[in-house]
Amino acid sequence: MSKSNPVVIAVGGNSLISEKEKVTVEDQYEAIRGTVRHVADVIEAGRQVCVTHGNGPQVGFILRRSEIARKVAGMHPVPLASCVADTQGAIGWQIQQALSNELRRRGLGATHRGMAVSVVTQVLVDVDDPGFVDPDKFVGEVYQEADLPVLREEYPHWVLKPDRGRGWRRVVPSPKPLEIVELPVIRSLLEQGFNVVAVGGGGVPVVRGDDGELRGVAAVIDKDLATGLLATTLGADLLVVSTSVPKVSLNYGTPDQTDLADVTAQEMRTYLAQGHFPPGSMGPKIAAAIDFLAKGGKEVIITCPDNLKNALESGGGTRITP
Repeated sequence: MSKSNPVVIAVGGNSLISEKEKVTVEDQYEAIRGTVRHVADVIEAGRQVCVTHGNGPQVGFILRRSEIARKVAGMHPVPLASCVADTQGAIGWQIQQALSNELRRRGLGATHRGMAVSVVTQVLVDVDDPGFVDPDKFVGEVYQEADLPVLREEYPHWVLKPDRGRGWRRVVPSPKPLEIVELPVIRSLLEQGFNVVAVGGGGVPVVRGDDGELRGVAAVIDKDLATGLLATTLGADLLVVSTSVPKVSLNYGTPDQTDLADVTAQEMRTYLAQGHFPPGSMGPKIAAAIDFLAKGGKEVIITCPDNLKNALESGGGTRITP
C-alpha cells in the first residue's frame, strides 16, 4: 500500500444548518447531502479526501437538552467531552452515509474509493495549557444573575462569565491541539483507499495522566487548528477550508470590502495582525492556514462548498501559498 496524500477538507458546523429555521436532524442531513455533492466532485476527479467538520451548534443543542432535562426531570448533565463525542458520531455517520450514497450514484461504490468511513477522534491537549487558567469559550445556555447561586452550588467546577449583555454563560478552555490520538487508524484507512471523516469539532479533548491513561476534559478545541494539525501530520499538500463565503475579504461587510484571490502566507499574516479577520469567525481559519503552510503544506483554499470544484479546477476561492 502506498502512502496516501489526501485533500483535507474542513466543513463548518454552521454550514450544516442551511437556515435558522431548519435545525432538525433531518434538516441537517439534507444540508449535508448538498455539501457532499461538492466533496464527491473532488473524489470523482481522482483525489482522495479526509473530511473534518464543525459541531458548535450541535453541541449547543445537546447542552440545552441536558439543561432542560436537569430542570424538569432531575437528570444528570452530559459532560462536554461526551457532547463532542456524540456529535462526532452523529455528524460523522451522516457525512459518511450521504457521501457513500452520492459516490454509489456516480458509479464509484464498488471500491474503497467509493466508500467513506468516520472515526471518533481524540485529540491530546496539555493540562498546563494557558487556556485552562482563564477559560474564555462560551458554551451552552444563557443564564440570568438570579440563577447564579443555584448553578454555583450544583456545579462548583463551572466558570461563569457575562456574555455581551445577554446574561451569564458557562465558559470552558480552548487549548491548543497537540496530537491526534487515532492518527494511525486514520492513516491506515486512507492507505487502504477509503475516504475518511475525522477530528469532528476539533476532536474530543483528552489529557494523558502520569499513568499514561487518557481522560476527557471539559474543553473545546478549535476545529480549524485541529484540522490544520491533521493535514500537517498526514503530510497533505492541500488544505481546503469550506466556509459561508466564496472568498476571504478585507473590510468584510463594508463599502471598502476587497475580496482576496491569490495571496501569500506573509500577506495573510499581516492582514491578520491588522485585525481584518475576527477571532470568532475567519481568524482561526487564517491562523490554521498560516500554520499549515509554515509546516510544509503547499496550498490552502478557502471558499464555500458550491464553489469547491471551481476552486480546485479553475483557481476560484482564496488561494494561500507559502
